[in-house]
Amino acid sequence: MDSRRFLLRDRDSRYSYAFDAVFEAEELDVITSAPRAPRMNAHCERIIGTIRRETLDHVLILNEAHTGRVLAAYQRHYNEHRPHQARNQLPPGAREQPATEQGLDSRRILRSRILGGLINEYRYAA
Repeated sequence: MDSRRFLLRDRDSRYSYAFDAVFEAEELDVITSAPRAPRMNAHCERIIGTIRRETLDHVLILNEAHTGRVLAAYQRHYNEHRPHQARNQLPPGAREQPATEQGLDSRRILRSRILGGLINEYRYAA
């Protein structure tokens, strides 16, 4: 089952009735942004730019299935590991800062390669 239900687009004149009809035929609701609200899509534009800069500019996409795998891997990294300034350098899934480790000199650090090494995640070995 496809989870897509909406198409959010701006009010640019290049989007004709025929453009909307294609998506409506697929049972998607076409929602247009508010008139004279240029910043309405700011959050969407920000995350799309982040995904493009951090991932898609560096990966040769082969097909739709490959795109889904790449975006799923990036989504896991973004939500479970990547620090966010707005959350005091916590990933969205974390509730609090990790406890300060004592004796860090004796601890090994492990690296996980995401997307073939495009992104690296680091953690202390157990």
